[in-house]
Amino acid sequence: MLLRLDPAVHDALARWASDELRSANAQIEFLLRRALAEAGRLPGGAAPIPRRGRPPNSPPGEPREPAG
Repeated sequence: MLLRLDPAVHDALARWASDELRSANAQIEFLLRRALAEAGRLPGGAAPIPRRGRPPNSPPGEPREPAG
């Protein structure tokens, strides 16, 4: 998906994302989801945003527990 943004807006988002240890893409998704939720328009079937960071280690052969 292509998203056109004013370069100054993109730079501000990228700086904010860096402050929050997120990618610019993750920051945009976070902000859009928050705006949709506040407006009562977030679809009920929308998957939650995955947790940041590395998943916990699990012994080989055992499935990883879902983050949540």
